[in-house]
Amino acid sequence: MSDANFTATVPPESLQSKLSQSSSISSLREKIVEIRNGLRPGQQQMADWDSGPLAVSAVPGAGKSTGMAAAAAIAIARQYDSPESRPSSRRQIVVVTFTRSAAANIKAKIRKYLREDLSLPQTGFAVYTLHGLALNIASRHPDLSGLQLENVTLITPSQSHRFIRTAVEQWIANNPGQYLRFLEGQQFDGEETERLRRQSVLRTEVLPELATTVIHEAKSSGIPPEKLREWSQQTTDAYAILSVAAGLYEQYQNLMRSRDFIDYDDMILAALRVLENDSARRSEQNQVFAVFEDEAQDSSPLQTRLLEILASDAEENAGTQGRGDAETFSLSESPRLPIFASLINLVRVGDPNQAINSTFTPADPIYFRQFCEECDRVERLATMDRAGRSTRIIIEAANFALKWINSQWAVGATNNGQLKTDNRQMPFRLQTIRSVNSGDPQKDANPAPVARGLELYTPRDINQTVELLSQRVIELFAEDPSNTRAAVLVRENRQGRWLAEALTPVCKEHNIILYDVGERDRRSHVPQEILALLQFCDRPHSPDYLKAALEALVQRQLIPTQDLNALASLPEDFLYPGPLAAPQPEPVQKASHLCRSLLRARLELPLYQLISFLALALNYDQAELATADKLAERVNQQIAGNSSMGAILSVLSEIVSSERFEPVETEDLEARYTRAGQLTIITMHKAKGLDWDYVFIPFLHENLIPGKFWVPPQSQFLGNFTLSEVARAQIRAALHGESGIPDVEQAWEVAKNLKTAEEYRLLYVAMTRAKRLLWISAAQKAPFTWNKPDNLQEQAPCPVFPALKRQFPECVVNSAAIPKQFV
Repeated sequence: MSDANFTATVPPESLQSKLSQSSSISSLREKIVEIRNGLRPGQQQMADWDSGPLAVSAVPGAGKSTGMAAAAAIAIARQYDSPESRPSSRRQIVVVTFTRSAAANIKAKIRKYLREDLSLPQTGFAVYTLHGLALNIASRHPDLSGLQLENVTLITPSQSHRFIRTAVEQWIANNPGQYLRFLEGQQFDGEETERLRRQSVLRTEVLPELATTVIHEAKSSGIPPEKLREWSQQTTDAYAILSVAAGLYEQYQNLMRSRDFIDYDDMILAALRVLENDSARRSEQNQVFAVFEDEAQDSSPLQTRLLEILASDAEENAGTQGRGDAETFSLSESPRLPIFASLINLVRVGDPNQAINSTFTPADPIYFRQFCEECDRVERLATMDRAGRSTRIIIEAANFALKWINSQWAVGATNNGQLKTDNRQMPFRLQTIRSVNSGDPQKDANPAPVARGLELYTPRDINQTVELLSQRVIELFAEDPSNTRAAVLVRENRQGRWLAEALTPVCKEHNIILYDVGERDRRSHVPQEILALLQFCDRPHSPDYLKAALEALVQRQLIPTQDLNALASLPEDFLYPGPLAAPQPEPVQKASHLCRSLLRARLELPLYQLISFLALALNYDQAELATADKLAERVNQQIAGNSSMGAILSVLSEIVSSERFEPVETEDLEARYTRAGQLTIITMHKAKGLDWDYVFIPFLHENLIPGKFWVPPQSQFLGNFTLSEVARAQIRAALHGESGIPDVEQAWEVAKNLKTAEEYRLLYVAMTRAKRLLWISAAQKAPFTWNKPDNLQEQAPCPVFPALKRQFPECVVNSAAIPKQFV
């Protein structure tokens, strides 16, 4: 029988199977439509994505993670939509986010959509942090990545700090001429005491800070030391800052390689080395259908490049001159934007207005802004501007602050004549938060305000601030204490510590749980502080150990803030001044007396009691004392049979360097921060991504937000700038493709503008954490530095605060008493 005469018959059971499959697909499509219709307009744009690039610019509270989870689940479901699609042929959606907790949150949401809404297997996707994704790729191809995991160790912050200090010492030894140029500064009369002081400043502050900043900035962008030296040729500064930075960077890298250490940037670089290989790249790309990135405004250039490559379609890119070509992936190149075509399946979600990490990490929001602009030009930009988190007046206040700051920014001009209206330097992307539509699926969206929803106070001083804040907290918790969630957001931990002490008796009296987030962070520093004091006790004539001990005492507010370099440069004169020495000022006397008491205890107490004594000397609270007792017990166990100061220091150094003494968290930290019935004290940075019913922002003063960009007095001999910030601004100018690298004065001005812009974004983040009440105050008198909270003086409010009072006069509260309508 020939094939031509053969007629295939379909068995009834096969026909039934096909009908069942068709019915199943129809049902799946209905479920997809149902999920989509339950989303907000901006989220629906994400859900409608099927291929190509997409930028999603989202306002605070718009539901980024919910929208991303729904879009990922729908994209997975669509792979089941075709009868020809087989599970074995489906590729994964890779979801990348910033933190482990965020990754766990998005993973749970995607699984819920697949399980409960789509009745599909909970597969077809993988959720990573960026570094987890990079490590996964690098470890699958160890021969290409050069990353042999069994032979390398991830460096800890304390180990990195030690390597940087060693790199500084090696650079000084190898470059005596350049080091002498730093010592001379702008002028120098050759006086020996001043020379020793400057040496201390350079070795322990200026050069380590320069190294730390440049290493992170350069490595995160794939820039080798040679490139920094090349850029240095384009500058004219007398110190050759970028050239010095290149030398420090090189020494650090050599130390890392010699000890088989890697850092987080090395993971990204290792993954990119894998993707430079044509075969390995296609292998990785063939496993990925698309990449979804959350918190895209916090990506560094290398991270962005890694995701662009992974999201490229291997088959469509084969043989084309685009992002798919191996030669375009050279690690020595500056990052470039992707070619916007169907070749790249990349969805990037973020909020440029919540970029609050770029002045102390390598993150740079300019790249996500550019991605949004490129997508906008090809109609691939979605804006999630509907937010149900906050009551309407809080939204109005946040929108007003954003527009007012941008308008003020546009008025001035920088010293070099360039207008601040350059889009790259504007603090905010013009993006308005809007209330959700009626019938929004979010429960209690845009909730009713408490009183007017916004309260603005101008207390006499910080003590009255605490009185007014306490009174409002008591009133709010009295209504429904078990369901009330409230937080006090502070700019720095020292404010939080002072507030916690002031609020503790009030909260105890009214049975309100007070949780100071910074307290746990302080307890984690117990081993490091104890080690610093013990090293000083062991070698009191070491300038480095004396300075480290003094820094710990200043941090604990046991001695006044002062020029520690001057004290540490001549340890013997500081500790035991001779009869002919000039009388010591009172702050120096206090520090000297406390240091001598520590040395006396070292002579009089047995070794096993030293840690407990130092814990008491540091004025630890109950929780810190318990941590110190635990530390002492562990140290004593490990030195049993070899009780000596050297053994104690060795064990403590290992504990600090390995960071194995951190307490294990058994509870999700985000849930711990937002627990019902609790008043949380937390910094504005840690509050990002969280929300509370009631948010208090006290101490909103100009010296903190936007703050003053200042040069520490001890390093002013170098000039009216800091080397690290100048280097950061110069590197970013080169990476951004600007016409030339700015000179020192221009770079310093750019750095000031970047810092000011970020501080204003931080305030915007803080304001948008509140749901039903936003309470803001700026006391007339406050400390200049919170190291000395009792030293009150007149302080100007943050410039936004008076503008808010003028815009919302009905929300200004007389600080003498709280009117009935606010209760």
